[in-house]
Amino acid sequence: MKTLYLECGMGAAGDMLMAALLELIPDQQDFVDKMNALGLPGVQVTAEKAVKCGITGTHMKVTVNGEEEESHDAHDHDHEHDHEHEHEHEHHHHDHDHEHEHHGEHHHAHHHASVGDIEAIIDRLPVSDGVKGHAKAVYGIIAQAESQVHGHPISEIHFHEVGTMDAIADVVGVCMLMEMIGAEQTVASPVHVGSGHVHCMHGILPVPAPATALILKDVPTYGGQVQGELCTPTGAALLKHFVCRFGDRPVMSTAAVGYGMGKKDFERANCVRAFLGDSEGSREQITRLECNLDDMTGEEIGFAMEQLFAAGARDVYTQPIGMKKNRPGILFSVICLPDDADRLAAVMMKHTTTLGVRRQDMSRYVLSRGIETLDTAYGPVRIKTASGMGVHRAKLEYEDLSSLAKKQGLSLEELRKKLIGKNENLGL
Repeated sequence: MKTLYLECGMGAAGDMLMAALLELIPDQQDFVDKMNALGLPGVQVTAEKAVKCGITGTHMKVTVNGEEEESHDAHDHDHEHDHEHEHEHEHHHHDHDHEHEHHGEHHHAHHHASVGDIEAIIDRLPVSDGVKGHAKAVYGIIAQAESQVHGHPISEIHFHEVGTMDAIADVVGVCMLMEMIGAEQTVASPVHVGSGHVHCMHGILPVPAPATALILKDVPTYGGQVQGELCTPTGAALLKHFVCRFGDRPVMSTAAVGYGMGKKDFERANCVRAFLGDSEGSREQITRLECNLDDMTGEEIGFAMEQLFAAGARDVYTQPIGMKKNRPGILFSVICLPDDADRLAAVMMKHTTTLGVRRQDMSRYVLSRGIETLDTAYGPVRIKTASGMGVHRAKLEYEDLSSLAKKQGLSLEELRKKLIGKNENLGL
C-alpha cells in the first residue's frame, strides 16, 4: 500500500507541509512553475534550500506583491513586547494564514474574504476538480472552527488574513501535491503544538490558538517543550483533512524522504518530515469493550450481539468463564473503533444486564483488504483479498457460494473446486 507518513515533531504549517511534499516528487521546478501559473493576484512562489541543525531541506517562500509575512510569538510571562525575545524568535514557522491572523503588523493590504469568496477564487483556478474539492474542504474545517470560536454562523465568518492569497497558495499547493503523490493512506505522528502565547489582532492568545485547538480535537497533541506557536490553523486543517490515522510510523519500505523547513530556528530542527513508501499492512488503533454476565439467557445474549453488530461493532464474541459464587458465566466482548466506543458502551448497557463495561484501547496489525467480483458461468462471485506483511490471501465470499450452490444443486466444496479449476490464477 502506497503510504505517506508525516512527522510533526515541530508542529505543522501550510508552507512547511508543501515544502516537505515537494521534496517527494521528481520534478520540483515544474510544480513551482505550476504554482506561479495559477493566477493568484500578486503571488510568487519560490522553493529555497534551507538548513536547520545541519539538515538541508526546502523552505517554500510565498510572497504577495513582493512581501513575505512574519509571525510574532509573545513572551510566555511578559505581555509587553520584549524586543530581544521577539528578535530571537523572529524566524519561526511561516504559515501565512495564521501568522497574518495572529499579529497586528500588516506589511501589505489584506482582503477580508468570506467563505464564499474563497471558494469562488478556488473554483477559478486551473486545477483539477479533486484539488478544488480538497482545498474547499480544508477551508471548511477552518471556517467551522472560527465559527465556533467567535460564536457566529459560518456565513458571517470573514477570514481576515486567513483568507489572503498566500494562504490560498499554501492550501492549494498541498492539495496539488497530495494528488500528484497519490498515497493510498496518509498517517501522521502526534502533533507538537508548542507553548506560550502569540500576538494576534485582538491581543495575546495562548498556544495553541483557540481555532487550532478546536481543529485538533480528537487528534493526539502535546506541547511544553518549545516556546512558540508550532502548529497553525491551516497546518492543523490540512492534517485533519488528509490524515486517516495519527500514531507511530507504520512498517514501510521508504522510497523518498522530504524536509519542509519553517523560518525560525530552535535547538531542534524546525521542520516537517515526510516519508513516502510502501507499507506491508498497517497498524491501527482499536478498542475492546468487555463485561461479565451470569444472569442472561442465550437468546438474550444473541439479541444483544445482533444489536451491537447493527450499531457498528467490528466484532462481537463470547467466552465461557467461571464467576463468583461458583457461577458459570459469559465474557461478552466487543471490538470497535475508538471513536465508536462510548456509543457502543451505551448499547451494551441497554441490551445486557451488566452494571459496568471495561474499556481497553490498543493497536492491531491489519492487512490491506479489498473485494473483487469474478464473473463465472454460474453467476458473479465476490472474492475477498488481503495483502501485506509478506502475505497475500484470496477467499470466495461464502454468501455468494451458498446462493449459487443451492441454485446449481451442488455442495459448497464441489462448486468451489469448479470455480478454482477454471480460474487457477486467482491464488485461492
